[in-house]
Amino acid sequence: MELTAQALADLILAGFNRHFRIFTVYNKKAARYFAKSLFQEAYQASIEQIDLYDTRVQECLDTIRATFKIDVLDEELWQAVKIAYMHKLYNHLQPELAESFYNSVFCQLFNRHYYNNDYIFFNAAIHTKDIQTRYPDYRSYYPTENDFTKEIEKLLTDIPIKSPYEDLARDTARVVAAIKEYQKQFSSLNNFFQINVLTPVFYRNKGAYCIGRMVNNNKIYPFVISLLTRNDRLYVDAFLDDEYDISNIFSFARVYFKVDFPVPSALVRFLRTLLPNKNIADLYTALGFHKQGKNEFYRAFIYHLRHSTDNFIIAPGIEGMVMNVFTLPSYPYVFKLIKDPSHIKKDIQPKVVKDCYQLVKRKDRVGRMADVWEFSHVAFPLNRFSEQCLAQLQLTCADSLSIEGDYLIIKHLYIERRMIPLNIYINQVDDKEQQRILKEYGHAIKDIANAGLFAGDLLIKNFGVTNHGRVVFYDYDEIVPMEQCNFRKIPKPQTEEQEMASEPWYTVGENDIFPEEFEFYLITDPTQKQYFKNSHGDLLQASYWQQVQQNLHKGVLPDVFPYNLEKRFNI
Repeated sequence: MELTAQALADLILAGFNRHFRIFTVYNKKAARYFAKSLFQEAYQASIEQIDLYDTRVQECLDTIRATFKIDVLDEELWQAVKIAYMHKLYNHLQPELAESFYNSVFCQLFNRHYYNNDYIFFNAAIHTKDIQTRYPDYRSYYPTENDFTKEIEKLLTDIPIKSPYEDLARDTARVVAAIKEYQKQFSSLNNFFQINVLTPVFYRNKGAYCIGRMVNNNKIYPFVISLLTRNDRLYVDAFLDDEYDISNIFSFARVYFKVDFPVPSALVRFLRTLLPNKNIADLYTALGFHKQGKNEFYRAFIYHLRHSTDNFIIAPGIEGMVMNVFTLPSYPYVFKLIKDPSHIKKDIQPKVVKDCYQLVKRKDRVGRMADVWEFSHVAFPLNRFSEQCLAQLQLTCADSLSIEGDYLIIKHLYIERRMIPLNIYINQVDDKEQQRILKEYGHAIKDIANAGLFAGDLLIKNFGVTNHGRVVFYDYDEIVPMEQCNFRKIPKPQTEEQEMASEPWYTVGENDIFPEEFEFYLITDPTQKQYFKNSHGDLLQASYWQQVQQNLHKGVLPDVFPYNLEKRFNI
């Protein structure tokens, strides 16, 4: 094959199209898994789907190298490749995803000095707002013009899930009652009141979600209908209209949705009307387009840097033993670098830390473990670092840094949502909130364990509090699969010498964990410690952890409800 711009553009676009076809197959399977309650199969498929993108990018790279023997950049050729590729996207249904795929291929072929808009899609070239597809992205219903109950029944039966309802009349009545209760906050009910519902179903874990909005007097009121199955029958579990619950469903600490729809940008546009505080990066990531989320984040970050003047600082909290964390106060994210081996204060190597982050990405984060974007060779303006921050990074992370002109280049880092460290938060609130947040802390430990992971370092400094007051774990360097842990009860001493011994008189294996010891170091404040024990004393018993291990061994998947359990209908 002759090396031309058109040939390269065709090859890369074919690679993306192949990726999206395979990705869509996984999304389609989610509907069958849900209908048949095949939750283990769904979980395994979600793990496989995470690797699809990198696999397809590597396939494309291998083909390019094998076909064209490319090893150095021909500047004129690759500028032409980008233009040719861009022309092919004018009628494409996923142009923004295809642009990101092109960027991934190019950036793995060539040096970072060429990562600019001449060669890659640093800025989006194709606008997505006017993309037309055969199927509308949402359906509309008019309860005030038609029989209210029948219109809501039609809404439920239009949801494209093949399973029959367990009791359609019951579920319709419940949704009608919930909507009418919701309408009480309207100043008046407009004659043109309407309900819009996204066409595709959002699948995750054991649940399916119908995402919608009410429109009244030009105001938007979001809602979500949560659906579950029982004995191959469908039922409505909850009607959610609270901002906290809806935002939590799309949390950065949850596993990605499976959504079968050919125009992701249309879904993101609709979702932004419901969740104006969620940015585009958050929403693409929630839909499973992790690389697109990463791309959108970086564009927004660069834009923010151009329109701000504050400096990067070391993030508030206790300095990590393995990582340095810095932040830009005006931007709600943190940047995490693995320290040089000589500055790591634990017996752990950087590769092991990276493996821990990959382990978390392949698990259900159950709303308790922060998702991260992983970046390589990122350029930060040198003049935006405070002296203290730059000195700290250069002292402890020198192997990961280089200075090129006016930029600090960081070879590898993780980026995640900024939270208030729990050890700081707990000392800023009153007794009532301390009790609530420590209860949350215990639930976070339990949820992570039931997802198959032992968090390792359970100190409260390794947990954060989100804007909605939820406790999330964010320090992964000691996290391990539950099956690798040996939870033991401390043996009773048999002699006075054993009882008085300053060191354990019993043998301790490498993977042995004694939950009774948690009481003495997790929380030091006596009052806070008692609050924790009142809610989660079972975490201090080996028997609790052993029972979780038994459930995991049996393949028991926990019920994960991303909303307040009080919102569940009494089924």
